[in-house]
Amino acid sequence: MSETVPVDQEEDVRASDGRVPGRRGRATRQKLLDTTADMLRTTSYRDLKVIDIARGAGTSPATFYQYFGDVEAAILLLGEEMAVASDSLVRMIQEGSWKGKAGYETALAFADAFIEFWDEHRPVLRVVDLSTDEGDRRFRNVRVRWLNNMTRAFATVTEEFQADGKNQGVDAMANAGVLVTMIANVAAHHYGFEFWGIRTADVRVALARHIYWGVTGQRP
Repeated sequence: MSETVPVDQEEDVRASDGRVPGRRGRATRQKLLDTTADMLRTTSYRDLKVIDIARGAGTSPATFYQYFGDVEAAILLLGEEMAVASDSLVRMIQEGSWKGKAGYETALAFADAFIEFWDEHRPVLRVVDLSTDEGDRRFRNVRVRWLNNMTRAFATVTEEFQADGKNQGVDAMANAGVLVTMIANVAAHHYGFEFWGIRTADVRVALARHIYWGVTGQRP
């Protein structure tokens, strides 16, 4: 008997021929995705071959092609899954308290969570950024999806402060866009700071202070 897949999940688990795989098929597909993500940590995506991914997953290239058209398609799906996972960061912005001492603690927790998220997804994010810069709209859509949601969340919180007469004189969306760009770049380069003698522990504090000030318009 074939396994029933919820309608809202069918599109995500379809094989390349349009069929919806059963439990074993979905497990194989996930193993291929996990292997792709692991190999991206040590191999340039341009040098990553289907045969290497299949061998690492303990299966065959023919099986890989049952689920993905090519290596790029697998990486794109990893990027889409990463964008969905980033909703947890959006909720931190939306649900956190941003006033007073609690606001700074929210900013610090967000800085930690963002850096951890970036480190976890660094190999995929590297491909997303590179492919976006090269003009690939599919990867651009992934980057817009995950950064735009955070930008809008920060803009909403900023607007709430502006409604109380605080953080005036700046467009909330522009302010949020600059803030998210700064956070992303700091997270992407925090390892490099260590070569300059700057500890990640100090980077997170500096980042949290900028986040708090950017959102509230007040010194932490």
